[in-house]
Amino acid sequence: MSTALAEPVVPVRRGWTTAVVLANVGVFAAWLGPIQVLLAKQSEAVAPGNKEFVLGLVTGVGAAVSVVANPVFGAVSDRTTSRFGRRTPWVLAGSIGGAVGLLVLSGSQAVLWMLVGWCLVQLFGNALLAAVTAAVPDLVPKKQRGVVGGWVALAQTLGALVGVGLATVVGGVGGGYLACAAFLLISVVPYLLRSGDRPMVERTLLVWREFWKSFWISPRRHPDFGWAWLTRFLLNLGNGLGTLYLFFYLQDAVGYDDPDVGVLVLTAIYSLCVILTAVSSGAWSDRVGRRKIFVTGSGLVMAVAAVVLAVVPTWPGAIAGAIILGTGFGVYLSVDFALLTEVLPSARDRAKDLGVINIANSLPQVVAPALAAPIVKYAGGYPVLYALAAAVTLLGAVLVRQIKAVA
Repeated sequence: MSTALAEPVVPVRRGWTTAVVLANVGVFAAWLGPIQVLLAKQSEAVAPGNKEFVLGLVTGVGAAVSVVANPVFGAVSDRTTSRFGRRTPWVLAGSIGGAVGLLVLSGSQAVLWMLVGWCLVQLFGNALLAAVTAAVPDLVPKKQRGVVGGWVALAQTLGALVGVGLATVVGGVGGGYLACAAFLLISVVPYLLRSGDRPMVERTLLVWREFWKSFWISPRRHPDFGWAWLTRFLLNLGNGLGTLYLFFYLQDAVGYDDPDVGVLVLTAIYSLCVILTAVSSGAWSDRVGRRKIFVTGSGLVMAVAAVVLAVVPTWPGAIAGAIILGTGFGVYLSVDFALLTEVLPSARDRAKDLGVINIANSLPQVVAPALAAPIVKYAGGYPVLYALAAAVTLLGAVLVRQIKAVA
C-alpha cells in the first residue's frame, strides 16, 4: 500500500494544523465576505427593486457549481501523482482561480458578470477546499481528529469574521472583493510550504465510466455514510435558511440603521462563541470517545437560536440568537467533522468521499434561496423562515442517532 493511503499514526504538529486552518480561513473568507455583505450590497445596487431575487439567483447558481466541483476536484486530487503530493497542487490552483473570480466580481455592474465571477469563486474555492479537507484524514490519526477538527471548525467561523471584516472596513464593494482576493492568496502560503503531503506512487488507470459511477455511494452498502450525509445536509440547510438573508433581516425586519455593520457585530459575537466551544468540545469528544451525543446536542441548541430570531425580531434578539447559534455551531462543526472522517468508505478515495459529503454543505445553498425568497416575500416573512430553519435543524439533530459505527 502506498504511504499516501496508509492510516496515519504519527500525531501532527501545531504548525501543520495552523497552516491547514489558515488555508481554510482564506477560502471561507472568500466565500462568506461576499455572501454576508458584498453580494447583498451589489444585488441592491444592480437591481434595487428585486434585490432578493438577484442575491438568491447568484448564490444559488454558485452553490450548484459547488455541488459538482467539490467531489469532482476531490476525485481528481485522489488520482494526482505530482511529486509535490496529491493535495498541494490543487490548493495552489484553487487559490489563484478563486482570486481571479473575486477580481471579476470587483468590477461587475451586471447580473451576468456577478454570476460569472461568483461561479469562478465557487469552482476554484472548492478545488482548494476539497484538497485541504482531505489532508486531515490523510495525515491526522483518529485519536487526534477531534482536536484538529475543532481547530478546522474555527476556520469557517474565522473566515466569516475576516471576510465580513474586510467587506465592511475596506472601502466600497470593489475594494472588499480585492481585499478578500489578496487574503485568499496569502492564506495558503504556509500550507504550501509545509503541507507534508505524501505523493501517490502508483498511477490509477482512469476509466471514465467507473470514475463517474464512483460518486454514487450506496446508502444500502454504507448506511452510516448515508446517515452522516443526510444529517449534515439538514443541519446545513437549517443554517443556510437562517443566515442567507441576515443582511436584509437586519435592514427590513429589525430596522437596524447600518445593516452591514450589524452583520459584522453579530458575526464577531457568533465567532467568539464558536471559538469558545469548538476546540474544547472536540478535545472532550476525543477523551470520552463519543461523537453523536455532541452533534445531537449542538443541533438542539442551533434550533433554539432560530426560534429566537423568529419570535424576537429586535437587535437584542439578534444578539441573543448569535450567541446561542455560535455556541451550538462550534460544537457541531468540530465533532461532526471527526465523526465524518470515521465513516469514509475507502482510504483511496478520501477526498472524493469527503467531496460527496461536502455536497451536503453546498446543496443547501441551492435549496435555501429557492425556499427563502418566496417565504420572505409571500409566505409569512422572516418569522416563518426562521421557524422552518429551526424545524429542519431539529430533524437533523435527531437523525444523527441512526449512525451505528460511531459512538
